[in-house]
Amino acid sequence: MDAQFKRGILELCVMSMLAERDHYGYEIIRELSLVVDVSENTIYPILRRLTKEGRFTTYLKSSSSGAPRKYYTMTQKGFEHYVKQRETWDEFIGGVYHIIDRGGKKIEQIFKRFARRTEKDIINDN
Repeated sequence: MDAQFKRGILELCVMSMLAERDHYGYEIIRELSLVVDVSENTIYPILRRLTKEGRFTTYLKSSSSGAPRKYYTMTQKGFEHYVKQRETWDEFIGGVYHIIDRGGKKIEQIFKRFARRTEKDIINDN
């Protein structure tokens, strides 16, 4: 997957998580890594940049298992940015699904569509 594209999607995922509730960095990484290959080197720069841009703020909260954790919270500016990014994503992914779902969403439907197409090609070649 293209690195820039992946960063954009990960930024949207991080914003989505923080729109729901405050998180600390490692928690974000752990949750995202359940569905996509991510590392600290990818997520922490996103968190720093969005904080620097005023879209997130941070605070420290004590932890029962060691040093205090830095939590990230979404600002109003961040939420407005998230909504715009989400609208853009929804339009993009809607268009993509419009194209790739033409033959159906289930793998069996996709195989049937291809089989029908190849049968027509064989008949037309004769």
